[in-house]
Amino acid sequence: MQRDGAHIPFVSSGAYPIRGGNAMRPLVDGEPAFRRICEAVEAARHSVWVTVAFIEREVQMPDGRGSFFDVLDRARARGLDVRVIFWRCPELEAVSPGEHFSGTDEERDWLRERGSTFLARWDRAAKLYCQHQKSWLVDAGQRDEVAFVGGINLNPGSVVPAGHPPNDHGNTHDVYVEVRGPSATDVHHNFVQRWNESSERGEDDGLWPDASSQDDLAFPEKASPEAGEVVVQIQRTVRRGLYTDSTPTPGGTSFEIANGDPSITEQYLRAVAAAQSTIYVEDQALGSPEFVEGLHGALERGVDVVFLIPGQPNQGMAQGRQDAEAAPFWKRLGELGGHENFALVGIASHRGGGDHQHVYVHAKVALIDDVWATIGSTNIANRSFYGDTELNASFWHGPTVRALRRELLLEHIGHDTHALDDRAALRLYREVARENTRRREHGDAHEGLAFALDPATYAS
Repeated sequence: MQRDGAHIPFVSSGAYPIRGGNAMRPLVDGEPAFRRICEAVEAARHSVWVTVAFIEREVQMPDGRGSFFDVLDRARARGLDVRVIFWRCPELEAVSPGEHFSGTDEERDWLRERGSTFLARWDRAAKLYCQHQKSWLVDAGQRDEVAFVGGINLNPGSVVPAGHPPNDHGNTHDVYVEVRGPSATDVHHNFVQRWNESSERGEDDGLWPDASSQDDLAFPEKASPEAGEVVVQIQRTVRRGLYTDSTPTPGGTSFEIANGDPSITEQYLRAVAAAQSTIYVEDQALGSPEFVEGLHGALERGVDVVFLIPGQPNQGMAQGRQDAEAAPFWKRLGELGGHENFALVGIASHRGGGDHQHVYVHAKVALIDDVWATIGSTNIANRSFYGDTELNASFWHGPTVRALRRELLLEHIGHDTHALDDRAALRLYREVARENTRRREHGDAHEGLAFALDPATYAS
């Protein structure tokens, strides 16, 4: 199997093999991503299967399509097999109602009043962790099967246009990727495993509409046909003991799922360790000591690194900064700023003059050496690496990675880096971000969205 970036190893610790013959299409920002997903749902002939983490039920899909539930109800009315796995966390529902669809009595009454007949199961994670996967699978097992893997939440601040023009309901940057070909089969396998073993399937309120309407699913028996030339591996975080059925994916090897699946974590760390020229990351967190040490090693080898993170840190990062026991980690993170070849960056859109609207970075994306990338639901934090249930698509394909790099940097710094190699592109990114920080200090408008942050004081 020919693959770009052969120096970046794939992993063998997870359920799914590395596969050639795929087509990959990154989808940047919520409005373009959900427009494409809805188009695929509207073209579906057999099925639509979805895994959901966070959702506000009135969120509107692009172009007047109505809510998430409207989209599913229309697909079901056409006779399609429509299934959803919702996350259930009673503890979250108690303190933040309406952030996820946990299947409360009120929500089930609301579904009943709508006349919704799609099938649903609810699934808890271990302890207070999250069933954090956000995938769509259209026409599972059919020749034209297509999967979408990413991390975009279903809320108004996330379903926003590319470029992040200012608005009145929040502005979040995020990414999905469309997968066609043999690796879509592994997204299929993951859905079946979760559906069949969803934690609440034996509870009266753990499925919809009722037990008589439910059936378990068969695992895929063969991989989808080739659709392109991209080499892909579907990777996960699954905690030990969460699932038990080890039915292998087509073309895969025997895998004992009861031992968990750590393949995303291993892939991230191995990819950073193998980087030769550049590492570009977008994530809402930088909370993994192992990953920070990996970045130090890469920087010392002369690798250029840019890490895009929320300019206004999320609650978990802010709370972590106050933890005295975590002081060594924060010191080490701050020391990243001692490398000239490193930049920690946030983004904000222009309201006019020197006024900016914060853009929350929720993407979970990494690009290395212009030949490898990963897109999914996994944050760079111990919670995602070892606790939450996650799903990523990693791929080795220079043309797709370079096109994604160009698209992201054009949005963030306002420069088309098509003619630049990856080192020159990230150095330009650093220069623009640092200059924009100086402009912010004087109340001036940005060039693009990006501005540099100080790693030593981030989240203080």
